[in-house]
Amino acid sequence: MSGHLPVMLNEVLAALSPRDGAQYIDGTFGGGGYSSAILEAADCHVLGIDRDPDAIKRGQALVERFAGRLTLVQGEFSAMDQFASETDGVVLDLGVSSFQFDQPERGFSFREDGPLDMRMSLSGETAADVVNNADERTLTLIIARYGEEKNARRIARAIIAARPVTGTAQLAAIVSEAQGPAALRHAIHPATRTFQGLRIHVNDELGELERGLDAALKILKPEGRLVVVSFHSLEDRIVKQFLGSRSTSAPRASRHAPDVVADKPAFQLLNKGAQTPSVDEIQSNPRARSAKLRAGIKLAA
Repeated sequence: MSGHLPVMLNEVLAALSPRDGAQYIDGTFGGGGYSSAILEAADCHVLGIDRDPDAIKRGQALVERFAGRLTLVQGEFSAMDQFASETDGVVLDLGVSSFQFDQPERGFSFREDGPLDMRMSLSGETAADVVNNADERTLTLIIARYGEEKNARRIARAIIAARPVTGTAQLAAIVSEAQGPAALRHAIHPATRTFQGLRIHVNDELGELERGLDAALKILKPEGRLVVVSFHSLEDRIVKQFLGSRSTSAPRASRHAPDVVADKPAFQLLNKGAQTPSVDEIQSNPRARSAKLRAGIKLAA
């Protein structure tokens, strides 16, 4: 599993607190970094889920290594309640994996030219389908909402004018030109947000996250732990609101409104805010720089 550095591994293990005899779900198996560390930390069992068939194939070596203690399933982590009826802990490492990012043929990165694919599951609509078929309004919304790109309309118009767009290098060049020379002075590449927006749309990443959090709440045992590492504000906002809204009783809307029975909190937050990587980790693994970890302990019903 060389080339894959699990982000905030020590913090994830501390939050999950693996123990002997417990059952855990690694909902984003990827390179198996979290799963391996959990299995090494305790005599437990891990169910690893990944929608990328390549990840499942790579993981077979770990299945053999941890004979009987690691089970892999290809599928979406939002369906974890279909793969397990209960669990002692769930860990999610959101976004694109290092393996996907480093393979030009997967189309997630513009560092090397490759096809405009971006599908984590290798099935369904590709980024090329979106780029070449979506109308200006739809393309603008995707880039603006999911990429948080302020020049989304200008970029969408440039893409449509350049159709057909077939490769990552071509798309990156179109977006860079649309942004203008000033964008080249920024810390990040001018096409980064556009690629992010397309990837999130193609894989329905935010919808998957929302469904996955609900599924985790459903199958976590009392005292079970939910640990989520996110990499951009859209993901972190969903996780923050999910845990926050379920960790305190909802206040009354108005003193004139009738009393209502507030829902009982479902989680105890492990930390008041999000944890972030150490300076040392960011220096050794730059991809960790935007990571945020949030975690909660499931309360008894």
